[in-house]
Amino acid sequence: MLIRILGAAAGGGFPQWNCNGRNSAAARAGKPGFRPRTQCSLAVTANERDWVLFNASPDLRQQINETPALGAQADGPLRNSPIKAVVVTGADVDFIAGLLNLRELQPFSIYGSARVLETLAANSIFNVLDPSVVARRTLAFGQPASIEGAGCDTGLVVEAFPVPGKVALYLESTRADDNYGSREGDAIGLKVTDAASGQHFFFVPGCAVVDAELADRLKGAPLVFFDGTLYTDDEMIRQGLMQKTGQRMGHISISGPEGSIASFAPLGVKRKIYVHINNSNPVLDDNSPERQATEAAGWEVGVDGMEIRL
Repeated sequence: MLIRILGAAAGGGFPQWNCNGRNSAAARAGKPGFRPRTQCSLAVTANERDWVLFNASPDLRQQINETPALGAQADGPLRNSPIKAVVVTGADVDFIAGLLNLRELQPFSIYGSARVLETLAANSIFNVLDPSVVARRTLAFGQPASIEGAGCDTGLVVEAFPVPGKVALYLESTRADDNYGSREGDAIGLKVTDAASGQHFFFVPGCAVVDAELADRLKGAPLVFFDGTLYTDDEMIRQGLMQKTGQRMGHISISGPEGSIASFAPLGVKRKIYVHINNSNPVLDDNSPERQATEAAGWEVGVDGMEIRL
């Protein structure tokens, strides 16, 4: 199984188009140690022919163009695509907007929780993906599903599970005491398995806390891609970028006694990679103390184009 990080940044990418914060300004100026990143998505193949995308970011067209294996193949018909399915982990704009790049009556399948598929169905713009051509398939929690699309079995099996999180911003209610209308299935994690070899990894790009159930599930995992949105809960407030904490946005912090570094420390996960990294996060500076502390704790900071073979 081959895994490629198409994008490692959170919503808005890095640098964000309208951001003049320290990190974005440095990346835009080409300062060493600040590598640009597109918005979070993975591409995975079990046979190096048929590919499955995990989340479809607004940058998907760029990501496909920068990854020849995902584009129309020269030995194929006039219209062809190696992308056989897209699995989405939430209804956030940076997880689903890229689906619109895949219009053109190209057969593939979309997999997601019932909550997310309801959101797609309620928004008529997604009808450009004609349901008679693009199948929509619900992932039931705790039930492994073989990922199929365009008449082929990709050889990948996905098991979805709910994780602590929050409903997408544009779907929020006004009730803070109800977590702004969040329900089970608004944020999910995935266990992705190569059916032939049994090799597997976990993908959890959005998560508010590592609770006991999630910790149990990830214990001893060979590889986890995990939510690296913020280093500290209040960093966007301190930097003057937004008056919201990470917890208000449904994202755990990297640092602190309840952060992901501390939460993962007793779990024995063999390889841990941060994705969905916000432009405010100091780990985006290759030379920052926060980056050094993160790597010293055994974590890697994801970057576009990184490949992992299991």
